[in-house]
Amino acid sequence: MGFFSYYKEEVEVIKERDPAIKKNIEALLYPSFWAIYHYRRAHKLYKKGHIFRARKISQRAARKTGIEIHPAAEIGKGLFIDHGHGVVIGETTIIGNNVTLYQGVTLGGTGKEKGKRHPTLQDNVMVGAGAKVLGSFTIGENSKIAAGSVVLEEVPSNCTVVGVPGIIVKQDDVKIPRNDLDQVHIPHPVQNELKRLSDENQKLLEMIHQLAEKIKE
Repeated sequence: MGFFSYYKEEVEVIKERDPAIKKNIEALLYPSFWAIYHYRRAHKLYKKGHIFRARKISQRAARKTGIEIHPAAEIGKGLFIDHGHGVVIGETTIIGNNVTLYQGVTLGGTGKEKGKRHPTLQDNVMVGAGAKVLGSFTIGENSKIAAGSVVLEEVPSNCTVVGVPGIIVKQDDVKIPRNDLDQVHIPHPVQNELKRLSDENQKLLEMIHQLAEKIKE
C-alpha cells in the first residue's frame, strides 16, 4: 500500500473513532498515524528477512511517537491508537481488524513463555488506557478491557473485563451475576479467597477459645 492510499484509509479510521479531528489533514499530527505507517513498512521488510532494517525503522518510530510496535507483530486493518504514548506491542502479538488501543497499553509477555508469548486480539477489541494484557492467550472479538486492568488469562467474545487481575463482569451485554457487584465494589477472586481464609481463621480461633474455657473448667 502506498502512502496516499494509507493516508485515505487511516483518515477514515481516525474520523470514525476520535471526535477531536476536524480536518483530514490533522491525521498527520497523530502519533498513531506515523507509528502504524512505519510498522507496515517494517513488517514487510521483516517478512522478507531484512530483520535489522525492520528493527531500525520500528525503533526510530518508537522514539518519535512513543509507540513501540515490533515489526514481527501481525496487525489487521483499522487499528487505532488514541494518543498512544507508552503503547507497547510485542513480537508475537496478533491483532485483528478495527481494534482500538489507548495510551499506556501493553500487549506483552509474562517472561515465562517461549514461541508465541504475546496476546491475540480478535476483531473490534478495545483496550483502555494503561491496561496490560500479558501472555499468549486470546481476547475474543468485541470485548472491552477497562482502563488500568491487568489481563492474565483468556477472555471470550463480547465480554467486559475490569480489575487487577482482570475479571469478566459482563458477557453478551448481560452482567455476570454477583450479589455485591456495583461500579465501585467489584468482587475479586483473590479478595474472595482472602476473605474465605479469614473467616475460617476466625472460626478456628473461636474453637480454640471454647476449648481453652472447657479446660479451665
